Amino acid sequence: MIIRGLQKTTLLDYPEHIACTIFFGNCNLRCPFCHNMELVEHPEKYPEFSITQILDFLKERVGKLNGVAITGGEPLLNRDIGDLLKLIKELGYPIKLDTNGFFPDMIEKLIDDKLVDMFAMDIKSGWTNYMKVAGLKNEDLSVIKTKVEKSIALLMERASDYEFRTTCVKGLHNENDFYEIKDMIKGAKKYFLQDYKAGPDMEDLPFKPFLRDELEKFANIVKDSVELVEIRGVD
Repeated sequence: MIIRGLQKTTLLDYPEHIACTIFFGNCNLRCPFCHNMELVEHPEKYPEFSITQILDFLKERVGKLNGVAITGGEPLLNRDIGDLLKLIKELGYPIKLDTNGFFPDMIEKLIDDKLVDMFAMDIKSGWTNYMKVAGLKNEDLSVIKTKVEKSIALLMERASDYEFRTTCVKGLHNENDFYEIKDMIKGAKKYFLQDYKAGPDMEDLPFKPFLRDELEKFANIVKDSVELVEIRGVD
């Protein structure tokens, strides 16, 4: 388990919390619009943080921070991540964890062990476009579908708190994706459409953000299947 980044304060990564964010490198996906592509493909270029460094930082921030966000990359590639989460929980911090949903066995164990207070799971796309949006070529979609659907069900049925979210990218997503997503997460509590924003070194990619009225159209498709649907990242 190698930690590759620490953002000392964030008001965005863990809703309604003053949190820090811990970053893990590596990911099993290659989404072409990823903001952390360098972290995903070349994590060795980033400084390594020891568990002791992280825990010392968190001990110093007790009473100042009230949450810890875990992200990546894909954190659940680290099969021993529960060891770190347990130590963080022992300091009294609630934990939010971001995941792509490809590791339902890990999600189930973290729920069983009560180590995550909130999950945020990416719904990359509807199934028709899923492989393209996730940057996958040779994998079996039926296997992926089984894993992702199991993770969705686990969160909806057993997680204490969760949200589903899709980064909406003009050039990858279309209206049909949201009809399919509507069926994928039917009955969920929260779903967020996050508009794509090009980060540094992404200006040459063939992608653009959607306009607000386009995102509202997508949101309206999903609204009768999910309790709360909102748009993020649009001025």
